[in-house]
Amino acid sequence: MNLLLLGSGGRESALAWKISQSPLVDKLFIAPGNGGTGAFGENVAISPLDFKAVSDFIAANAIDMLVVGNEDPLVAGIADFFRDTRPELLVVGPVKAGAMLEGSKDFAKQFMVENNIPTARYRSFTLDTIEEGYRFLEELRPPYVLKADGLAAGKGVLIVDTIDEARRELKEMLSGMFGASSATVVIEEFLKGIECSVFVLTDGHGGYRILPVAKDYKRIGEGDTGLNTGGMGAVSPVPFANDEFMAKVEERIVKPTVNGLINRGIDYRGFIFLGLINVEGEPMVIEYNVRMGDPETEAVMLRVASDLVPLLAAAAKGDLGDMPLEIDPRTAVTVMLVSGGYPGSYPKGKVITGTDAVGDTILFHAGTARNEAGELVTSGGRVIAASSYGTDIPSALARSFEAAKTVDFEGKYFRRDIGLDLMK
Repeated sequence: MNLLLLGSGGRESALAWKISQSPLVDKLFIAPGNGGTGAFGENVAISPLDFKAVSDFIAANAIDMLVVGNEDPLVAGIADFFRDTRPELLVVGPVKAGAMLEGSKDFAKQFMVENNIPTARYRSFTLDTIEEGYRFLEELRPPYVLKADGLAAGKGVLIVDTIDEARRELKEMLSGMFGASSATVVIEEFLKGIECSVFVLTDGHGGYRILPVAKDYKRIGEGDTGLNTGGMGAVSPVPFANDEFMAKVEERIVKPTVNGLINRGIDYRGFIFLGLINVEGEPMVIEYNVRMGDPETEAVMLRVASDLVPLLAAAAKGDLGDMPLEIDPRTAVTVMLVSGGYPGSYPKGKVITGTDAVGDTILFHAGTARNEAGELVTSGGRVIAASSYGTDIPSALARSFEAAKTVDFEGKYFRRDIGLDLMK
């Protein structure tokens, strides 16, 4: 089987690492990939949003299955495009109507309410209804949660402490802070609790498998301080996501989500990311994503003991049936190395050393490339994810932290408290 994986981040590195282990795979291509994905397959200089170029490559290289790693092409309708033009191609990723779960916060909240899925109270507003938005803020207690309706590269959520600041931010968002993405803004009540990420692979016909649960760390600073990032690290499993909690997740959230999509006539074949919060033992949905999370995938893939490729193929065919999913009982911890200045402006092209001296730790490249001299260099804010196994959180953490110290580049930064909150 020949596979094409779309994307260039740490998530795609982890997926490529796992897919490449399958004896079913003859050739794996990653488009466009990064400075590290070439270790698992062949990088191809094609944009995932250039559907024609992707299609031409698929035809020229006898690709059997397309795995869409990132959300942009899904929201743009790549699954629909190939269903229309190449119905024989196996596609892992939802059609455009399903991708609206991530493409529109307002759509996602409506879907949750329609299917009685537990979530925060909310309302959506435009510039025309901004006065109503101000009045709704007065009904809520601080802090206040404001979300751009559309995709905003992970930066479209603001949590502010005072109502005056919330009013100002609402006006700025509706006036174009995030471009067209914030032409509509969702205001939510703030939920107090601890978050986790649940990943579901579904086949569009009611079959699904729940992958290992993870917890990620979004803030740049230790102690969850500072600006939000794309993710500074992840841990799996999550101690509080025990059998009792996950039984609630499955009954109240997973099944209603899968069935709700079917009831809407949406043939959803791919990953569903449930961003959850544990509120005094009760799971509630913060958000949906329509692909695997990053950096959670860099921990979750370590814990998938089964061959992933047959599961992906079965989901794409619409028939997961009773196919087993085996989970590695070990703990996996991911620590993200980022460029100095991230998530603000940061330099690129810094030479990376030490990647060949990290022992058993697995390095998933995110923002890396090769310069003209063939040297590995930084090309993004999040550079490399160091992922390690352990018998528990402390042992896995120790290995990932040691690797994070060993890999080096000018301006390197990483959080040294990933997972410590779960050990209390």
